[in-house]
Amino acid sequence: MPTILEAITTRSSKRAYLSKPISREIQEKILNAANMTPSGANMQPWIVYAISNEDVLTNIGDAIIQKMNDGVAHDQFIQYYPIKWSNPYKKRRLETGIGLYTLMEVDRKDTQTRTKMWHDNFRWFGAKTVFFVFTDKALIDGAQGALIDCGAYMQSIMLAAGEFGIDSCPQGSTTEYGKVVADILNAPEHLALLYSVVLGYADETAKINTYQPKRVEMEDIVTFIE
Repeated sequence: MPTILEAITTRSSKRAYLSKPISREIQEKILNAANMTPSGANMQPWIVYAISNEDVLTNIGDAIIQKMNDGVAHDQFIQYYPIKWSNPYKKRRLETGIGLYTLMEVDRKDTQTRTKMWHDNFRWFGAKTVFFVFTDKALIDGAQGALIDCGAYMQSIMLAAGEFGIDSCPQGSTTEYGKVVADILNAPEHLALLYSVVLGYADETAKINTYQPKRVEMEDIVTFIE
């Protein structure tokens, strides 16, 4: 069994999954563990739609891709990515994208393949379960604490999943179409989608699953004061 440090340092986002479902029992164990995530004033601001219904997942994906085909850049509750990218963050973003496309031997001008790879996000990379995490709009009206807490909750989900040999991929791409997801799920008006997490059993033969984006050295981001 991996240690906590091993679970954190060996986890990576997978983008190709086997057609193997996750049992309801395991999903509940993952969510029960994640529910122990700390939150400010014990708000526990996360509200989850744990979806394994193939038709529902297909409908969500179809609706998002249709929006994209219609030229809609986003239809979201929160602004996930920066409005204005600056370095070093812009550089890291570009390096990550270039690294992935280079690994998959996709030319910069091959828009058809690049578009298909983007659409794969909304086919859930072949996984059979996706957790969609919402929060109450009132909690993020002029405040950001719930967003921080729900981010911690996302990490808890992914680490707990690893206990059962289940891989994961957090999706900011879904955040950009949160209102589309909420509409398909007929979510209550007071809820806002924050993100989704794909869960499943990674296809170990898939080349794309070998991709490991470069991490910043600790010395570049940490200041010790002793």
